[in-house]
Amino acid sequence: MKEKIIDLVSDHLGEFQVYIDDVFVSVEEGKKILNIVLDSNVGIIDLNLITEASRVINQIIDKNNVLDDDIYEVDIYSKEKGED
Repeated sequence: MKEKIIDLVSDHLGEFQVYIDDVFVSVEEGKKILNIVLDSNVGIIDLNLITEASRVINQIIDKNNVLDDDIYEVDIYSKEKGED
């Protein structure tokens, strides 16, 4: 799923100067959550940028029916600076 999401979304994130650093599924309170971690080579990703990129990512995911039926939600956030 990670590679498929990156392939579908990457070309659309260039205008925001961000890229997908990681995609993984976590479980919280028994619910599966798709986590998409954004990063940038040009600076800090602020909340407005995450919001704009999230709209694009969510539209692409919905349009291409990427999610497994048991995934409850999608969480898109920026990588903390200094993380490897």
